[in-house]
Amino acid sequence: MRILLAEDEEDLNHIITQKLISDGYSVDSCLDGREAMDILSYTDYDGIILDIMMPGADGYEVLRYLRACGKSTPVLFLTARDAISDRVKGLDSGANDYLVKPFSFEELSARLRAMMRVSFGIASNVLVVADLSMDCASHVVKRGGVEISLSAKEYALLEYLMHNQGIVLSREKIEDHIWNFEYEGGTNVVDVYISYLRKKVDGGHSNKLIHTVRGKGYVLREADRK
Repeated sequence: MRILLAEDEEDLNHIITQKLISDGYSVDSCLDGREAMDILSYTDYDGIILDIMMPGADGYEVLRYLRACGKSTPVLFLTARDAISDRVKGLDSGANDYLVKPFSFEELSARLRAMMRVSFGIASNVLVVADLSMDCASHVVKRGGVEISLSAKEYALLEYLMHNQGIVLSREKIEDHIWNFEYEGGTNVVDVYISYLRKKVDGGHSNKLIHTVRGKGYVLREADRK
């Protein structure tokens, strides 16, 4: 999943970014509201974390801009303000959640997962396709009850495919969601990682779950449809 983080405290921005990356997210980060709005004008995200008090434009202004663009991307506000009136204002302005500083990363991560579940219409932290399961809280992936070891990028790619099971995803869309602006790798990176996943997820199984749709992209589904 791809996340935008807008937080003007540079050290905190760096810490959150690194922890989110270690949690399997692809993260773009910025330090002020104007840059956040610029990024949002040409990039779509699965979730957004906004500090309320930022230079250039505050979190409320960024959120108003996002909603005015017709985007329903889930938004989590970060703020040092803990008065009930501030929380109410944040939620009433269109934010999906509100977290007061200082906070634990475990709580931030849990709130992000909850936002994603609502966004994708999923009731549980556990994603299931046939005999493949993924626990988004513990990051444990199993096929036929046997645990599969995945790298951070492999996990992120599989999570994206499972969230969109049955939907054909183009290489461009997958790359946009799994790799951030700083990626400077080859143009076949999606094909390479799909190959890695196939070996780990479908290897040794007659019921293949990861399918190529010629000229369109990839899809995760229970059985290939002719």
